[in-house]
Amino acid sequence: MSSKVRFHPDAANELVAASEWYRERSEIAARAFLIETDQAIKNIRNTPLRYPTFQNETRRLILPRFPFSIVYRFEASLIEVIAVAHHKRRPGYWKSRLS
Repeated sequence: MSSKVRFHPDAANELVAASEWYRERSEIAARAFLIETDQAIKNIRNTPLRYPTFQNETRRLILPRFPFSIVYRFEASLIEVIAVAHHKRRPGYWKSRLS
C-alpha cells in the first residue's frame, strides 16, 4: 500500500524549522534528521496503520534518534501529516489543526 502524503502547512514549517536548527549546529546532524524524517514518511506511506493510535484519532511515529514525533491521520488513501512535534513542546498544541 502506498498512500498520498500531504503536510499541513504548519507541519511543513516545523520540519523546515527543525532542519534549519540542526543545520546551524551541524550539517551532519541536519542531514541525518532529514534522512530519518524522510524514512519515517516512507514507512508511514507504505504501512499507515502500523503505528499506534494517538490523540484525537491520529497516529504517531516516534523518530528513533531525534526528539520528534510525526503526528498524522489516515483516511482512505490520504495521509495528512498534522505535526512534526518536538517532544519538549507543549503537548497537544497541534490539535487545532484537525478541523
